[in-house]
Amino acid sequence: MFYYPPVEYIEPLFRPPSEASSLILQVTNGCSWNKCTFCEMYTAPQKKFKPKAEDQVLEEIRRCGEQLAGVRRIFLADGDAMALSFRRLKTILEAIREHMPLVTRVSAYCLPRNLKNKTVEELQELRELGLGLLYIGAESGDDEVLEMIQKGETYRSTCDALLKAKAAGMKTSVMIINGMGGVKYSEKHALASARLVNETQPDYFATLVLFFRNGMDKVLDGFGGGFELLDQHGLFREMEVMLSHTELEKTVFRSDHASNYLVLRGVLGRDKDKMLSQIRTALEHPSLISLRNDTYRGL
Repeated sequence: MFYYPPVEYIEPLFRPPSEASSLILQVTNGCSWNKCTFCEMYTAPQKKFKPKAEDQVLEEIRRCGEQLAGVRRIFLADGDAMALSFRRLKTILEAIREHMPLVTRVSAYCLPRNLKNKTVEELQELRELGLGLLYIGAESGDDEVLEMIQKGETYRSTCDALLKAKAAGMKTSVMIINGMGGVKYSEKHALASARLVNETQPDYFATLVLFFRNGMDKVLDGFGGGFELLDQHGLFREMEVMLSHTELEKTVFRSDHASNYLVLRGVLGRDKDKMLSQIRTALEHPSLISLRNDTYRGL
């Protein structure tokens, strides 16, 4: 993680792997929902959701413009920058354009619910001011799984948000969690997630494996105690089901988070058969797979 003196951060900070070289501009603290049973990102006492004072954000943007030459990309943190009003987001983007004219893309995490009160025209205006990419953690396309993990979203609400962003000309990146339905709901989770990305045709699609740093009691409670983690074979099988049912035109796919056992990279559907072949090889010859970490193993 890179830290920049012109910006005052409330830690810990999180950002997508693809934003590793971006300037992180913290415009909110924490997550406005923060009820998902699997998420441990914003549980620290200092991460209670609150928008950062507008005057402070604008001053930090001005200082960044003075002190940081050559910034090309900015990620609006924390987990929920799109909770801000259209007016405030517009003000931030206008300040970035004024003080950091070399910036070519601004991106942010986005909860689907936070696009309900923003029109396509408003999103289009934000896109024209530089907000070009939204990262949406769908987690699953299955309504039953979404309810049990207290996501606060449905298949339909997530689709509607993605389609609204697309209508505004924004790029979208969708995250699905491999293993989120456990053993019982694995196939439902895989099929519904494939249907979600088929309907919305995101620009980017990624998976990570469900893992826990601080125990899984909340997830167990959400499933009524009937949650069983998928083993490595089950995770590969779930990926096979999901990818085999995708009907994507030119979506960049990545399954290369530190939690993933099997690294997959390609474009769907161009590389669909190649990636399915990789998964099937892993299923048939698991000893050939080099585990990247042991985060998931043994839980």
